Amino acid sequence: MDFTEEQIERYSRHIILPEVGGRGQRKLLDARVLVVGAGGLGSPALMYLAAAGVGTVGIADGDRVDLSNLQRQIIHSTPRVGTPKALSAKKTIEELNPDVEVITYNERLTRENIREVIRGFHIVLDGSDNFPTRFLVNDAAFFEHRPLVSGSMFRFEGQLSVFKPHEGSPCYRCLYPEPPPPGLVPSCQEAGVLGALAGVIGVLQAVETIKEILRIGEGLSGRLLIFDALRMDFRKVRVRKDPGCRLCGKEPSIKELVTYEESCELQRSSCET
Repeated sequence: MDFTEEQIERYSRHIILPEVGGRGQRKLLDARVLVVGAGGLGSPALMYLAAAGVGTVGIADGDRVDLSNLQRQIIHSTPRVGTPKALSAKKTIEELNPDVEVITYNERLTRENIREVIRGFHIVLDGSDNFPTRFLVNDAAFFEHRPLVSGSMFRFEGQLSVFKPHEGSPCYRCLYPEPPPPGLVPSCQEAGVLGALAGVIGVLQAVETIKEILRIGEGLSGRLLIFDALRMDFRKVRVRKDPGCRLCGKEPSIKELVTYEESCELQRSSCET
């Protein structure tokens, strides 16, 4: 498989797994994953994808590290407050695993640039912190036929699913057809969020992404995993493809990317990061 001695040692615990082996590790090294958001969910996801040896990782985040982020955004550190998150995350990844090529997009994803960005990757992992971006990422992944590993959290509860409508499963809009009106959902500053919850959901996003790359196990496509941290309860519910979905249904009305209005209240409404 053309591994170096250092790579054989680094990935030895993967290589000895029959479900992974040298062939699977090569798939990981050849994989390209775009992570949208280097915040609470993106932080643990990025670190475990890098540790696993995912060869090319894209990081799209236009924000800078803030002191209030550090309660949950573990890829950053106190000396990096004020640093662009994408660059801070890149530095941590490069220190963790020099095998990984990190491509940074220190800007907001918009309808003008997102499809070109996504086109360069095999899988999209969404850890964004606002509804307009989540719907934009879903729609762009649909149009580019890319699997979408989606995670979210609010206070003490997290959710996770994988959307692959190009393979006949539901898309994000089958579950949530439209964003809520601006201001309807409390912001993180108003509602709060358990920092360690981000680690649980972000790591599970990394697990699902690695399974997608290796094509092993049973993924969450068509199912929604819900985690209640206070009760330490995991449950799964079936998500059915909506024949009337405006994006992936039988008679879709969304034929191009949609931009939703974003207010100050909505920017952090879903508390994902």
